[in-house]
Amino acid sequence: MRNTRKIEGSFRDPSGFVFLKDGVIYRQVNKSYQQHYDLLKSSGLYDRLISRNYLVPHTEVDHPPLCPDDAYKILRPQRIPFISYPYEWSFSQVKDAALVTLSVLKRSLAHDLILKDASAYNVQFLAGKPIFMDTLSFETYQEGQPWHGYRQFCQHFLAPLALMSYKDIRLSRLLREYIDGIPLDLAVSLLPRRSYLNVGLVTHLHLHARAQQRYAGKPAPAVSSGATRLGKRSLMNIADNLQSTIERLSWDPGKTSWSDYYAGDSYQETGFDSKVKIVASFIREAKPGHVWDLGANTGVFSRVASQSGIFTVSIDSDPGAVEANYLFSKQRQEENLHPLLVDLTNPTGASGWANSERESLVKRSRADCILALALIHHLAIANNVPLDKIARFFASLAEWAIVEFVPKSDKKVQQLLVARDDIFVDYTRAGFEREFGSVYDVQMSAPIENSQRLIYLLRRRQRA
Repeated sequence: MRNTRKIEGSFRDPSGFVFLKDGVIYRQVNKSYQQHYDLLKSSGLYDRLISRNYLVPHTEVDHPPLCPDDAYKILRPQRIPFISYPYEWSFSQVKDAALVTLSVLKRSLAHDLILKDASAYNVQFLAGKPIFMDTLSFETYQEGQPWHGYRQFCQHFLAPLALMSYKDIRLSRLLREYIDGIPLDLAVSLLPRRSYLNVGLVTHLHLHARAQQRYAGKPAPAVSSGATRLGKRSLMNIADNLQSTIERLSWDPGKTSWSDYYAGDSYQETGFDSKVKIVASFIREAKPGHVWDLGANTGVFSRVASQSGIFTVSIDSDPGAVEANYLFSKQRQEENLHPLLVDLTNPTGASGWANSERESLVKRSRADCILALALIHHLAIANNVPLDKIARFFASLAEWAIVEFVPKSDKKVQQLLVARDDIFVDYTRAGFEREFGSVYDVQMSAPIENSQRLIYLLRRRQRA
């Protein structure tokens, strides 16, 4: 079929796959999964999960299958506006994704089904909340069977949460290296001794890791899959115990590098209000449907877009800022904002099988407009990225850009220059306008009151 391609991230599942046709997402259900799919629908589980916003809804459609010999049904799921990955989530995002997975598992058992896997990649964020998206993860429960997703759940959710809570928030980045979840022996080797005081972590991580090592390479009972011949009540108890263990895990971000960035800023309240008005007016001029806020901090200016009904990905590299952003968004029940933990100097690359199973950040989606407010000086001065490279990177992301230029005379830039020589001779307003002018046309510019900062509305030049 023309304009049709399989989504590479779904190739591992023999039950079906996801494909894209003319920009529309479809899921093919294979004949091998027919019994399980029919039970999902007939048992009432599908309707129950949909009513609780735990599962992405779909409609069955009369659409030509991509692989006709295998096809049983073609589904058209509700589209997720932005696909993100666990290593791009804050602590509480990972925690909430884990809890929704356990909620889906327990409701499945109540309807005589079970999750055959427990990958963190089965969860996405929709309307500000985690939601299970893999319709083909459900299978008929057989009395006495273990939960085969148990080890995967511990590797994808419990291990990273424990490491973030007990050791260092940055260890969540291990999920980027280990696409199948953090190995349990590695996790327990990094956890401090005090983790042994947590009975849940002892059971599901420390003893679980020992069992894996003891039975590695040996034909043995499914110890690493939960236990042998477990009844439904026992599986429910395991799920309850995992839930209570995860609910008790916490992380206090305190004052991280940029979580209090706006305190004592270079402009006073009138300047801040001026900046909000300028950004709002430039957004109205660009009329975007999808915004990325780069270097968003806690999302103050992301909300200028999202509160106008524009879906906004709010990106920052500081775990504390992203955590605060998500918790505020969750408290306010914001549906158009998605906080994301990404370092723009090393953005998420393609990974997995053949570097195509997980798409890079820049290939995954496209924004109509980016915000880059109080960001350029961090990239150019703190990270030595030339202005021309910044301009071209921004232009590759979206047609429109709202960019703030902070001059060297600004207090924030002076702080960056305290401990280093000023080798940035091209970092001037003229240098900025020259380099960005090579790929953008300036539509508007405005000074922020009570400061020397300027904000530009830029539109990418059309290629000849």
